Formats: sequence, structure tokens, C-alpha cells
Amino acid sequence: MTPVASQDAGPMQLLHAPTSPYVRKVRVSAHLLGLSERIALLPSAANPVVRDGRIAVHNPLAKVPTLVLGDGRTLYDSRVICEYLDSLRPDYGLFPASGHARWQALGRQSLGDGLLDAALLARYEYTARPSDKQWDGWRNAQLVKVQSCLAIIERDADALACERLTIGEVTLGCALGYLDFRFPDLAWRDAHPNAARWHARLQTLPAMQATFPSER
Repeated sequence: MTPVASQDAGPMQLLHAPTSPYVRKVRVSAHLLGLSERIALLPSAANPVVRDGRIAVHNPLAKVPTLVLGDGRTLYDSRVICEYLDSLRPDYGLFPASGHARWQALGRQSLGDGLLDAALLARYEYTARPSDKQWDGWRNAQLVKVQSCLAIIERDADALACERLTIGEVTLGCALGYLDFRFPDLAWRDAHPNAARWHARLQTLPAMQATFPSER
């Protein structure tokens, strides 16, 4: 692999939650790029309602993932963190440099992030909001977005990589994994056999095996 520039050679710290699909996206990317051993995982109490001061010191949004670099600088949002990690190992091609491949990868990343955004809002409606303020219509509207994203993944599944991944496949794989983790009742595989086959192959990769979400 291309040597890392000396100014980027220090250790990094990732404020994380083991259940966060966006954290998983960062961790899968780091694993693929051979950077996992340089990133220490710092636990946090990330919560959509209760602000965690330990994260807020580094990130005004107090959200994970937040990456603290060796020189004390911080990066947040999985898209920014993953692109930074890619800049340390540009030979892998997690973010294609230009042309159709780049826009395709970024488009797939947006699709996966959009699926996750909708799924998280649907989950928070019942887990973070008081029962007397919950709105079934809002949750259902978010799940319609999830289903629409699944239809696109199903359509494009045969063109998705299973080995040399871009940020697009990483994000889609983490998004489908989050549905398995938090929405097993959706049984998304039943109506999306092509996506299911792709995801099954993807799940055998060491980067995916090492980053399964957990409540611990």
C-alpha cells in the first residue's frame, strides 16, 4: 500500500457506539483500508435525546462517529471521516477519484445513508419519543422511504461489488445490516432476493464480520 504521510502517522481515536450503523460504516472502511489498528475505540453514551458531554467536547453536535486525530483535530459525520481515511490509503479506491465510478459510488453512499436516516427516524419515533407523542403516520412514512431504497438496491444488486468495495457498497451493506439488527420484522429479504444474495456474499468479508453491531 502507499505509505502514509508522516503528518498523518499518529494514532486516532473514534468516539463510537457499537449499535450505530454510521460507526460501522467508518469501521468497515478502516478495516478495508488497513487502518483499524491505528484507531482506538472510545465508548460514548450517544443518545438522540440526552447530550453526551464527552462527545460534545470534540463535536458540537455530540454525535457519533467522531474521529479525533493524533494532533487533536476532529472530524465528524461518517462521510467526512471515511473520505479522510481514504486519503490515507488512496490506492485502495474506496472513493474513486473521478468519472462515472466516483459519482456512482457517491450516489450509492447517499442511497444507503438515506435509508439509514429514514430507518433511524422510524425507530426513534417509538424508542425516543414519549408514548403519548408518538405518531404512527410519521413512522410509516419513514418506512416507505426504506422500502423505496430497498427497491433500488434490488434493481442494482447484480452490479454491486462483493470484494473490492467502494464507499457505495460499504454504506449499502451497513444499511441492510442495520435493518437486520433493528427491523427484523420487515423481513426485507423476502421481496428482494437479488439484494439478499449480494448481502450474503458481502457478509463473508472480514471487514463486515469484525463489525457486527451489538448492544454491548
